[in-house]
Amino acid sequence: MQIDPNQLIAAIRRALPTGTGDVGLHEPEFFGNESKYLQDCITTGWVSYLGKYVDRFEKELAERCGRKHAFAAVNGTAALHAALVVVGVAPGDEVILPSVTFVASANSVVQAGAIPHLVDCEPRTLGLDIDRLREHLRAVAVRKDGVTRNRHTGRKIAAIVPVHVFGQPIDHDALDRVADEFDLPVMSDATESLGSTWRGKPAGSFGVMSVLSFNGNKIVTTGGGGAILTDDDRLAGKMRHICTTAKLPHRWAFIHDQPAFNYRLPNLNAAVGCAQLEKLDQFLAEKRQLADTYRECLAGLSGVEVMQDPPGTRSNYWLVAMKLDQSQIGRRDELLGALHDAGLKCRPLWTPMHLLPMFAAAPRMDDLSVTEEMFQRIINLPSSARLGRRPAAYPTTQSPRRGDPS
Repeated sequence: MQIDPNQLIAAIRRALPTGTGDVGLHEPEFFGNESKYLQDCITTGWVSYLGKYVDRFEKELAERCGRKHAFAAVNGTAALHAALVVVGVAPGDEVILPSVTFVASANSVVQAGAIPHLVDCEPRTLGLDIDRLREHLRAVAVRKDGVTRNRHTGRKIAAIVPVHVFGQPIDHDALDRVADEFDLPVMSDATESLGSTWRGKPAGSFGVMSVLSFNGNKIVTTGGGGAILTDDDRLAGKMRHICTTAKLPHRWAFIHDQPAFNYRLPNLNAAVGCAQLEKLDQFLAEKRQLADTYRECLAGLSGVEVMQDPPGTRSNYWLVAMKLDQSQIGRRDELLGALHDAGLKCRPLWTPMHLLPMFAAAPRMDDLSVTEEMFQRIINLPSSARLGRRPAAYPTTQSPRRGDPS
């Protein structure tokens, strides 16, 4: 049976607060201490990357994610780029990456001089398929002189970068076993998953290093920003050095000991982040309520289902994903057009990396059919935390243009 677009629109509208008009995909909210903390920065003059809010933001992120160290960066892309460089990814290396991800993940690999090696996803979480990754690596990887290489290209395979798509954690225990088998570090792209957990552990706590994003459309925003997390003291020190232009300590002299990056998050942005973190638990509860309400309102509609976190996981529901039945393949854009016409700014899954022209020749699994199928079946529903608020508990302040395209 074909989905009736009008019935789909009506079901989604039933899940939203009464009187909701046009609604964006994910809108930021500023109703706490954001203005107060920003004014403090302006009054004191601490507006750049030095200041108490940077220190506080990093400390609270480390605690929230169960890490020893957090480094606040200008955005998630820069964070992943720097983390790859620090962990040892070098020009000409290959980095295992799911084809289902926002393009920034692949761009970060390229910025490190490396080459994305694309793998398929599994349909429950949209994260990389770990069992098939093991089979793929057993077929293409060879260990020689302590280095894991792609037997077809001869290039070093330097790392695995899993992505917690839409805030849904993958099975890191299983991934760690694969990584150990091939002696590959895991660099966790947790940019969408602040507040998500796997077996009670924060999504940002996994991997040698992990990264977060705080762009305008994330569950917690600093306007633009990111963070790098690790438990390794040596990597943390190297990260802080290389992301601060590799400047050696001195009272006045500018002495730099290597090419490096200027990736520090300004105090102004960190101030907003501190205020946002104060409301994170509220945002998480509201977004889970919204996902449950969508699931209830769409339950009687054949041809669609709202994705749910598997047992052992707890998603932050950064974006609520609706999956079309296989019988509806080919209708995604028709339904998106109807939803947009009705003022519901839904969106599809990102175009898979292997379907983008600049990554068309990248090394990959032979079969990426699940990725291509999910690309035709996934629609993200409006997911702002305020939409799960019953009744409205706080006023909201929103900007005309909300978030960014990721």
